[in-house]
Amino acid sequence: MVQRQELKNGMNGIGAYGRPPASVAVLGAGGLGMAAAQMLLQKKSMRLVAIADSQGVAIDHESGLSYKEVYEAEKKYGTVGAVGIRTRDSIGRVIEEVGLIDGVFIALPSLENDFIPGILKRFADAGYRGAMVDVLKRTGAVEQVLELHGLLQESQITHVTGTGATPGLLTAAANLAAQSYQEILDVKIEFGVGISSWEEYRATIREDIAHLEGFNLEMTSKMTCDDIMAELNRRNGVLKLVEMDHADGILLDAAGVASADRVHVGGVVDTRNPRKPVSTTVRVTGRTFDGFTSTHTFTLGDETTMAANVLGPGFGWLTSAIELHNKGVYGVFGSAEIMPKFTP
Repeated sequence: MVQRQELKNGMNGIGAYGRPPASVAVLGAGGLGMAAAQMLLQKKSMRLVAIADSQGVAIDHESGLSYKEVYEAEKKYGTVGAVGIRTRDSIGRVIEEVGLIDGVFIALPSLENDFIPGILKRFADAGYRGAMVDVLKRTGAVEQVLELHGLLQESQITHVTGTGATPGLLTAAANLAAQSYQEILDVKIEFGVGISSWEEYRATIREDIAHLEGFNLEMTSKMTCDDIMAELNRRNGVLKLVEMDHADGILLDAAGVASADRVHVGGVVDTRNPRKPVSTTVRVTGRTFDGFTSTHTFTLGDETTMAANVLGPGFGWLTSAIELHNKGVYGVFGSAEIMPKFTP
């Protein structure tokens, strides 16, 4: 009965479970960052108080930021700083506000491997005491984040890494599916992504091209938008990705589910059609205690977009991170180690 009343309070804007909504900063104002800002408008338990891009930052601790205002500023002027503060060190400007921020959502999946670890170190050095999540995908980047466990634990920061769709939602689903088995033989993750206009998710598409045969992150970071468009034209807008360098493997390994070499990730991205080219699935094959071999399959609804499947879980893990932080649990955790909590 108490829970029902607390949920009712949340619907009235008091916040989830009777608590004030958590103040959230979003780092990154590209396609994912702007979609995160839009999603936060519909959350009762969180509110957007800061958003940063490479050119500036918008901040409003009093009433929270308007998605329409920051979106229009970014579209018209190329930076959310047009309705806030123009600065070449927007991360540093957000760090100045750490005493008023409960959680940080890092929507920067496609930069060099040491970029996000560098951000985490800056927040730790500045004395931030709160929760953070990232939506990193590459193994090398996540490995560097995991190495910061001791530093963030000492700094009283609770961070969850790899909290998107894959790694993230599908990785956690694989962990749950694994419980039926005595031994995991194989984990296969296949994703389908449909995007009506690649320009809105340039960073994500650039990241995907880096996984294609003959490409790497260094190469794609130097490609112009015209270069990207030419490559997409050559492939009729469709990217077919196999045996990707995804962190699902090391995260499931760290969680004790399966060795990284038994985890395989691939997918198909259509940059010209919002409809998914294939359904997104995770298949976990294992051997049961009584000797049977079987496969569990978890399939995402085709109507759920990439943004929904990345950001929804990301905020779920941010909610879990905030709750763990409030209980005095600090350090770095993989998305396969803890469950995300539904964020109303």
